[in-house]
Amino acid sequence: MNPTETHRDSTAETTKNNFDGRANLTAVETPTDSPRANGTSNKRLSRILTAAVVLMAVIAAVAYYFVFVAPFESTDDAFIDAHVTTVAPQVAGRVERVLVNDNQLVNAGDVLLQIDARDYESKLLQAKANLAAAQSQLAQAKAQLAVDQAKAEQEHANLEAVEAQAGYAESNLKRLQAIGISGVSQDQIDSAKTQASFTAANTEVAQNRIRAADAQAGLSQANVATADANVTQAEAALQQAELNLSYTKVIAPEAGRVTHRTVEIGAYVQPGLALLAIVPTNVWVVANFKETQLMHMRPGQLVTVKVDAYRHIKFTGHVDSIQHGSGARFSLFPPENATGNYVKVVQRVPVKILLDDNSDADVVLGPGMSAEPKVRVN
Repeated sequence: MNPTETHRDSTAETTKNNFDGRANLTAVETPTDSPRANGTSNKRLSRILTAAVVLMAVIAAVAYYFVFVAPFESTDDAFIDAHVTTVAPQVAGRVERVLVNDNQLVNAGDVLLQIDARDYESKLLQAKANLAAAQSQLAQAKAQLAVDQAKAEQEHANLEAVEAQAGYAESNLKRLQAIGISGVSQDQIDSAKTQASFTAANTEVAQNRIRAADAQAGLSQANVATADANVTQAEAALQQAELNLSYTKVIAPEAGRVTHRTVEIGAYVQPGLALLAIVPTNVWVVANFKETQLMHMRPGQLVTVKVDAYRHIKFTGHVDSIQHGSGARFSLFPPENATGNYVKVVQRVPVKILLDDNSDADVVLGPGMSAEPKVRVN
């Protein structure tokens, strides 16, 4: 092979190698396969996904607000409340028996404790004796009144007889005086005068006796009224003695649980001294809502209540009433904003919420327990 052919082959091979290298370089630098283009596309997709997620979250938050937040008003300033009855004795005495324990369930009319009743039993016997004596005095007064009234009637009858005699004597005297001494003797005329004077005097005496008999009958009538009043007084004393004896048994005024028992056997108690308290089973919730939460709140609206002691239970109820005035206004020292620097504070208004059913024996709801009510206002 001559040098010229060798050089030609070498040049052709070099040219082919350069062409293949450029072709490979061109294939590597194609835009569709470059890393920069892939990164830009991934970022765009990530942004789209992020925007979609944010939009969905906003929609979910708005839906949650309008479904679970906007239709409700809630507060954590709420407590269980009830009409707690303080039991106190109505008579003084030493406690003989205590028949209940702390937290015991009692019914209305159950005997809670017994006070020594011996003093009151003796007073009852004395009251019965006083009543019997008063009734006896009343019977005597009535009998005496009957006697005096009979005497008064008798005196009235005597007066009629005496007046008849006096009338006859007076007419006889006039007749004799008309005849004169020509027909009758002076002695007969004088005798007729004496008889007329005597019967006139008897008439006056009979009238005085009638007045005395009527006065005695009136006195007897007054004695009857007094005796009757004494009987009434004795009956009232007897009734009071019976009541005092019954008060030695301190009974439960209503059904509920015995709490705050401070009395023990042998203690001397006085009327009005608090011995224990009864918490009824009927309780409710007093929720202190802000005054800005009351715009759409009305009696009868449904309420769900969570009690801190039973977080797993949702109690149901309804709004019973809204207090006409803030809680601060009825406090011991209500605020006075007429003087000094005034700072507006949102007031809280008590709302009474009745529970629909709290009869579960395993649930203990008592005054003072914390609660969280949620009222559906829309």
